[in-house]
Amino acid sequence: MNTLPRLLVTVGEPAGIGPDICLQLATHPLPAAVILLGDLHCLRSRAMILGLPVRLEPWQEGDPWPELEPDVLRVLDIPLLHSCQPGHLDPANAPAVLRSLDKALDLLRVGMADALITAPVHKGIINDAGIPFTGHTEYLAASCGQNEVVMLLAGRGLRVALATTHLPLAAVPSAITRGGLERTLRILQAALIQDFALAAPRILVAGLNPHAGEGGHLGHEETDIIIPVIHALQQEGMRVSGPWPADTLFTPRLLEDADAVLAMYHDQGLPVLKYHAFGEAVNITLGLPIVRTSVDHGTALDVAGTGRAQGESLLHALDAATEIVRNRHMNRP
Repeated sequence: MNTLPRLLVTVGEPAGIGPDICLQLATHPLPAAVILLGDLHCLRSRAMILGLPVRLEPWQEGDPWPELEPDVLRVLDIPLLHSCQPGHLDPANAPAVLRSLDKALDLLRVGMADALITAPVHKGIINDAGIPFTGHTEYLAASCGQNEVVMLLAGRGLRVALATTHLPLAAVPSAITRGGLERTLRILQAALIQDFALAAPRILVAGLNPHAGEGGHLGHEETDIIIPVIHALQQEGMRVSGPWPADTLFTPRLLEDADAVLAMYHDQGLPVLKYHAFGEAVNITLGLPIVRTSVDHGTALDVAGTGRAQGESLLHALDAATEIVRNRHMNRP
């Protein structure tokens, strides 16, 4: 691409550290043109609280995309219903959080932007507002009409995808099916090729049960579901292996020969990834018709407005989105 990618950044939960880390973008060299989506008054108030010398300029749909300027950020104003105080959640502001996502999707659909980067939202307060919500991944998938998407976190050379996402642990075994697992691996494979420019990616698949089921003595999901899917995809030439016991899968000897790991559930794979790269990792949604990346952390209400928020993950999310946009552009016929 000869021009800078155009990135939309949603501010997320206004009472959390989303405004803090978004404002910090003005103090760093950016890889792309950026528009923030959030409440302009809230951002200006937070900048004053933090003592950040940021100039926040309104941007409206139809305006030209801005050039990069030090200490300047453009904001598409999504007004909150109530004024916001750092660290104090208000369910009345939850609809505005989702409106910012909806507006970003509208702009992406008509080609006015290239990618979406999301600061963290607070799932609980959105549900307290009477809006069913399980997370960005599921919300964006439904909004884009996609039945199957995959959550991938990447950082410091490690990529971990999930076969299931935000489910109670008791619901995980029944959610792992042959068809679902096969679709997940195909989406992961396609993304590694298209978005990460890997010609023949190597994927390690974790087992669900301890010791990957111990030959059926510690569970049957491996023998009944995971192994048949792996064998079928291997017959097609996919470089996928497993199921590997999760307690030994994340070791240097195995990881040095892998481009990604597929974990069966959220807390099987992400604790390892976050121990390895917390604060630098990026959450990427695979299988969407848009490019979406996000931070690897939550709203951190206790840190909001204190000046202690660390924005490195958001910067890495911008870098990852820029790389994916460029890779997709290169792979166009």
